[in-house]
Amino acid sequence: MGYTKEQLAQYQGATVPDLLGKDCRLLFVGINPGLWTAATQTHFCHPSNRFYPAIRQAGMIDWSLDTDLGMTDYQRGSFTDAGLGITNLVSRATVRASELSATELVEGSGRLEELVSDRRPDVVAVAGVTAYRTAFKEPKAQIGRQEAGIVEAELWVVPNPSGLNAHETVDSLADWYRKAAEAAGLL
Repeated sequence: MGYTKEQLAQYQGATVPDLLGKDCRLLFVGINPGLWTAATQTHFCHPSNRFYPAIRQAGMIDWSLDTDLGMTDYQRGSFTDAGLGITNLVSRATVRASELSATELVEGSGRLEELVSDRRPDVVAVAGVTAYRTAFKEPKAQIGRQEAGIVEAELWVVPNPSGLNAHETVDSLADWYRKAAEAAGLL
């Protein structure tokens, strides 16, 4: 199936609801939705994104995502029943995350703190060190567990699964995501 540039353009500025169940123990945080994600209403859904292959390899899910269609209701339920959740720092969809302002990212960190305070996950894993550095005003932050948590949750910065992040592989992403899942007591 796929989408044309013209079809995707209509999703500029659209939003994708958070994917959260009753017992979210590991909350993944993307930067913002891409246009393909907005079109499918499924986080991390672009065909070049390695999020779902990585979390499958890490043992968190046992299914593959069809990026043309997005998540099925069964997959959404399976994902949240596993104690997993997804949100974004910024809710508006763009072609690239570089279109976001520093102000939007900082405001997003405040929104994330409110969400974490409300939902109480054990671990929050922000996918993307560059966005994390800006959003949390931590210019020297590195990938891995952060010394400071967020509200009462352990805070991790994990590599961004975007296909644009060429120096990461499904294997290396799975290793980082597995560490965050283990910290949340999911594996």
